[in-house]
Amino acid sequence: MPVSDSVSRPDSDADGDRLPINELFASLQGEGKLAGVPSTFVRTSGCNLRCWFCDSYHTSWEPTHAWMTVEDIVAEVGELAPSHVVVTGGEPLIHEETSALLSELSDDYHLTVETNGTLETDAPVDLASISPKLASSTPTPENAPEGTDPGVWTDKHETERIDLDSLSSLIEHADDFQLKFVVTGPDDMPEIETLVSDVRGVTNHAVRDSDVLLMPEGQTREALEGSRTAVADLAAEFGYRYTPRLHVDLWNDAPET
Repeated sequence: MPVSDSVSRPDSDADGDRLPINELFASLQGEGKLAGVPSTFVRTSGCNLRCWFCDSYHTSWEPTHAWMTVEDIVAEVGELAPSHVVVTGGEPLIHEETSALLSELSDDYHLTVETNGTLETDAPVDLASISPKLASSTPTPENAPEGTDPGVWTDKHETERIDLDSLSSLIEHADDFQLKFVVTGPDDMPEIETLVSDVRGVTNHAVRDSDVLLMPEGQTREALEGSRTAVADLAAEFGYRYTPRLHVDLWNDAPET
């Protein structure tokens, strides 16, 4: 099914039949409602935002990839065992070819799309894993990854990180969804509460507290040790769902996990 013509994809491959793939591997889903489920991850490169704490640095701040055709991606996925496929990034929906990939995979796999919620899709999606970016994610010269200068990204990220129309569209289109917030601390909670209320006001779909997931920020076991309990306590206090970062707990910050 085609992607909405109203959505601009400036990072799309000009040839129109390939995707920039940073990683393609089988592991366990580490986050969200399906944590622990064996899954194949197709990680595209390129993103329209720049979170300072991005855990996929080589898809955003310094994107790396190999160009693969949709046909080759489908074939490589088919060589792996999981029946669940996670299309992630970066931001996979900046690429028009992601729609074709999802359509090709939809008959044979359960499909999760990991997205920041700023773009829409009409492609088949079983679980829309939507991670709206909070104000605490905005890059600044003080918090940007070492060796980078956020430049125009500070204003661009802050201006574009929330799109209520896209959030509503993603929720209503997918078979299931989760709103997964990366939490840096209790100061994030007023914005989360406001955003959840705003989303409930623009969508016809029920947004249950159990659809709202709080996830601790942290890319290493050491970092999570200092944040997971506080975020779990916030989830309990506000009635939302806590999600671990299982892949970090198991494999720390190793690639292809």
